[in-house]
Amino acid sequence: MMFRKTAAVMLLVLSVSACATARSARDRIVRAPVRCTDQTVQIYFEPDSAEVTKEGRAVLALAAKDSRGCRVAGVDVLGLADSAGAAGANLELSKRRAQAVTEALTATGLPAAEFKLAAAGQAGATTSKGDLRPLRRRADVVLHLASH
Repeated sequence: MMFRKTAAVMLLVLSVSACATARSARDRIVRAPVRCTDQTVQIYFEPDSAEVTKEGRAVLALAAKDSRGCRVAGVDVLGLADSAGAAGANLELSKRRAQAVTEALTATGLPAAEFKLAAAGQAGATTSKGDLRPLRRRADVVLHLASH
């Protein structure tokens, strides 16, 4: 009789400790540390437009959401344009694109950060042979993230 009680107690202790171990392992998985590494996203625009599209806003919202739990050390935004049109107009368009992306990213609730805006216009939009480089109607965004 004493053996059965001892065995029952030992079985209970083992099962409780197994649950605690499983729960502890689950908590480590569920509470995985936030990875605060730099994120780069590209926001594409319609021709001759500096308006952030619905898809672009969704990409920015996701980037802002993914940065939660991190300190935003800074944000770099580079506006680009293709080579269609005049160089001066393309430079101005790329500046407006960088500004529009900055405003849209700020509207997502991204924590306050230093923004560095740059515009390349159509520089680099063609190869040395004169071939057009595709997908230049965009802004490149780099979120510099760090742990708190």
